[in-house]
Amino acid sequence: MTVHFAAARTAALSPVARALTRRDAVSPANDNGDTAGSDHLLHSALRHFAKHGLAAAAEARKLAEDAFFAGDRETYEHWLGVCRTLDRRMADAIAKQQQFL
Repeated sequence: MTVHFAAARTAALSPVARALTRRDAVSPANDNGDTAGSDHLLHSALRHFAKHGLAAAAEARKLAEDAFFAGDRETYEHWLGVCRTLDRRMADAIAKQQQFL
C-alpha cells in the first residue's frame, strides 16, 4: 500500500493563521462625538440625567418645546441637543414636529 500526502496549505488560507493575524483597529461604532461642542453637550446631558434620572429626555424635550414657543432659538437648540444625546428618536420627533409649525 502506498502512502499519499496532501499538499500543504498556504498560510493565507489557513483558518488558524487567519484567526491569529492582527487586524487594523477601526473606530468604534458609537464614536459619534466629532463636533466641537460635543463635550459640552455631553457634560450638560449627563448633568441633566443625574438630576432627572430616566425622565431626563422627556424633561429636555419639554424645555426644548418651551424655548421654541418662546422664540429662543439658542436655548431650543441646546435642549434639543441634550434630548438628542439622551434619546435620538424623541429628538427627531421634536425636530420633525417643529418643522411643520
